[in-house]
Amino acid sequence: MTSPDTLAIDVHGLKKQFGSKLAVDGVDIAVPEGEVWGFLGPNGSGKTTTIRMLCGLLRADAGEGTCLGYDLRTQAEQIKREVGYMTQRFSFWEDLSIRENLEFVARVYELSDRKAKVDATLERLGLVQRQNQLAGELSGGWKQRMALASCMLHSPKLLLLDEPTAGVDPKARRDFWEEIHTLSEAGITVLVSTHYMDEAERCDRIVYILNGHVIARGTVGEVIEQSQLITFVIEGEGVRRLIGQLSRTPGVEHAAFFGAALHVSGRDRARLERAIAPLRGQSGLKVSEQQPSLEDVFIHLQEQAQ
Repeated sequence: MTSPDTLAIDVHGLKKQFGSKLAVDGVDIAVPEGEVWGFLGPNGSGKTTTIRMLCGLLRADAGEGTCLGYDLRTQAEQIKREVGYMTQRFSFWEDLSIRENLEFVARVYELSDRKAKVDATLERLGLVQRQNQLAGELSGGWKQRMALASCMLHSPKLLLLDEPTAGVDPKARRDFWEEIHTLSEAGITVLVSTHYMDEAERCDRIVYILNGHVIARGTVGEVIEQSQLITFVIEGEGVRRLIGQLSRTPGVEHAAFFGAALHVSGRDRARLERAIAPLRGQSGLKVSEQQPSLEDVFIHLQEQAQ
């Protein structure tokens, strides 16, 4: 139903409440077709609830918009048939083989020529050699690949992937992202939630949600620039003993370790410079200014909200 000039997702003011908890509060998202967007935020921030509203599994309490051109409120069934949704947890039958699981999903979607479509999907995702292996015997990476295969069976135009690489080894994560970008090049739109900053940097744009509110959005460079954060990196012997002192120093909004280096950040340059001035020239310490990392920015945003 969409065209090249439309948005795959275009929603405004989404709200969802569970009892006294307002899980999502006024979320707006507009994702152009064929792009890969990252959806970031801590646990409980509202990512999963938003994704479930987008794919028609949850009805929004307020808000409006379209997904793949279909009205979010009145055409949920049509949305479900054209969206591939990958849940956080592996939700397939572990005592069935990969092929049997995919055949079952094909029947759920009432696909014609099911065998040919299962065969093509197994081939595309590199699962042919493992098609008769029980799902319960698969490693995390292969379970992830099978789950993605099930999302692709009905040729969706939009993929909604909820923390798909959690608990997966680095090589499997890299392979997964290569597949995601291949799908994007074929015109499929992807919205993927993740906790990994390196994955966020692979996205065309990112949306950061906290306590049900979108608090940052844009390219990685735009989000870093919008934060107005200044970061100094301190390296050297004994640097770990400095974090307590610096965290309590005026001008330092947060301090965190990244490997053996201490990142010290704030938005008031003069106060931050005064905070780190006593460390400059100290034997064994190196102080340098660097562009804030995406993780610096997200730690900052989360601490500001708290």
